[in-house]
Amino acid sequence: MKTNRKSEIWQWVKSIGIAVIVAFILRNYVFAPTIVNGVSMDPTLHTNERLILSKIGKPNRFDIVVFHAPDGRDYIKRVIGFPGETVEIKNDVLFINGESYKESYLKEGKKSFAMKYGKGRRFTEDCPKIKVPKGDLFVLGDNRPVSEDSRSIGPISQSKIIGKATLSIWPLKDAGLVGE
Repeated sequence: MKTNRKSEIWQWVKSIGIAVIVAFILRNYVFAPTIVNGVSMDPTLHTNERLILSKIGKPNRFDIVVFHAPDGRDYIKRVIGFPGETVEIKNDVLFINGESYKESYLKEGKKSFAMKYGKGRRFTEDCPKIKVPKGDLFVLGDNRPVSEDSRSIGPISQSKIIGKATLSIWPLKDAGLVGE
């Protein structure tokens, strides 16, 4: 009877140990939780919104990523430019390698901005041409008038990326896939 008890305890210890190892691997190499802090991604994402980040794969253009910023904080921004590309903003239009891009995810923010400040002000101030260095990304917040992004901190190292925002889990009204 004592042997059965020891065997049962050993089975529990093994099960808990395996669960801890699996949780550690998933948390460090597959996904991570994060909380949005600030208004730089409004109206796409909101302060205190809880997200799940994917740590698998590289981000695509216009994906939203979280990264370690030069000031030691974690920022959440949208990927705009890749190594070797030239990024420019002129007359409220984004240009990548000289080609203009529509940014449909800015529509709601631009509308709110125009209602508050009038149609004469630009939502995104001009940004001179910047060539993205090897190993870096050019990132921008969706709330361009207030966002600290590559326009002010410069391109960010891809090695500083924590993960790609894939799922919003809280508040429930905002729960779902993160994207445009």
